[in-house]
Amino acid sequence: MCSAGRIIPSLIVVALILSGCQKQGNASSEAPRPNIILIVADDLGYGDLGSYGQRHIQTPHLDQMAKEGLRFTQFYAGSTVCAPSRSVLMTGQHTGRTPVRGNEEVVPIGQQPLPDSTITVAEVLQEAGYVTGAFGKWGLGAPGSAGVPHRQGVDRFFGYIGQRRAHFYWPEFLFESDRDSLWRVPLEGNKAKDTSTPDFPHPGSGPPLQRGTYSHDAIMERALSFVDTQSQSDNPFFAYLPVTIPHASLSVPKDALAPYLNADGNSVFDETPFPGNHYTVQPTPKAAYAAMISRLDQDVGRLLDHLESNGAAKNTLVLFTSDNGPHEEGGYDPSYFNSNGSLRGMKRDLYEGGIRVPQIAWWPGRVEAGRTTDLPSYFGDYMQTFATLAGVSPPDAIDSISLVPTLLGNSTRQKTHDHLYWEFQGTQAVRQGRWKAVRDSIGGGTPELYNLNDDPEESENVADEHPGVVERMSTLMNEAHTPR
Repeated sequence: MCSAGRIIPSLIVVALILSGCQKQGNASSEAPRPNIILIVADDLGYGDLGSYGQRHIQTPHLDQMAKEGLRFTQFYAGSTVCAPSRSVLMTGQHTGRTPVRGNEEVVPIGQQPLPDSTITVAEVLQEAGYVTGAFGKWGLGAPGSAGVPHRQGVDRFFGYIGQRRAHFYWPEFLFESDRDSLWRVPLEGNKAKDTSTPDFPHPGSGPPLQRGTYSHDAIMERALSFVDTQSQSDNPFFAYLPVTIPHASLSVPKDALAPYLNADGNSVFDETPFPGNHYTVQPTPKAAYAAMISRLDQDVGRLLDHLESNGAAKNTLVLFTSDNGPHEEGGYDPSYFNSNGSLRGMKRDLYEGGIRVPQIAWWPGRVEAGRTTDLPSYFGDYMQTFATLAGVSPPDAIDSISLVPTLLGNSTRQKTHDHLYWEFQGTQAVRQGRWKAVRDSIGGGTPELYNLNDDPEESENVADEHPGVVERMSTLMNEAHTPR
């Protein structure tokens, strides 16, 4: 767990950064430490938002957020699947050494837990005086393990502990925790199918027996309540929202589908009905995928409206991103909407489409509106960024830089990564400047090499033309991987 001796308050440092990076004349150089809200969509692709080129899915609130804030064009998830991406986010360590590097399940509910010795970004902020909350899919522990939210720096949690249950949107219960314990909360009106393993949800080959409460809606209501309450508090807050949308199963309330249906009630898209397997039957998977994203967009708009109405907006940094590239499950075809934009690959790939994700930063009066940055950065940078904003030092042994100078418009003060690294199921990838290398064998094999400046689609392997670069990238991969 986090030791107070390792996190040293340094409010003078953050005050200097905030005042030195000040861009707007009406922004106070002595503003208190900001509230921080981090929204992480689940399996939303780089091209799924209008502000990133999407033409078919309606995301007006997120597009407005981008107009009023800062849009990152070369931002990366921590990994290409859920659990390790969250581990990178929480620890500030890339997948060559973060504790959780795959989706390793714990039966009956949960994932491989973060060790008790882990220092998370939530703990860093908690010890800095922030009230911390997490709402959505945790995916870094199981009930009774060291990885549950309240043992990793979260004051209040509501949502799914494990990933398998989060594949379904009308579960009979979710989990809630305070600083001391974890318990189950029934969701009104939901009744799952009978199963031989009671703690697992219905198997997905059809709808649940009874639908009453859409889990995403319940999660967002708890998150909004937390934000409203803490906005009136003297202490700053950190709200982490790892929501489950638009992960399969593709399932939404009927009212969410309305914008994507014709007058006759049929989908406006060319649909191939999904018959169900592990995931729920869905007759209109494209419309359902679009509706899930629009549902989330609507909720982001509600969140920003709450901040404006309760007077907290000018002292709250809001970030929106996704945990990895788009999926192709539950009947969805990501190529139909160009969910990965022009990028190669999707979820489970270490090509750009699997790991490059949107990120929008919004902070009225502090983050200048309408800007774009091409700074290469990733989930691990939240650790140093949030520690800097909180005026404390992060833990040692992290792979993280502060994005505060970029957020506040002073690129001359922005440190950069020498390189970024990912690994997943034996595959490795490293980016250094314009170069991106991918190889499918840890410690061996010749990597593919791409020049992202000229070829962001990774369509032309230029390894044979640049043997010196290949050798350097291979060395970086070898050095980044730490055996578990």
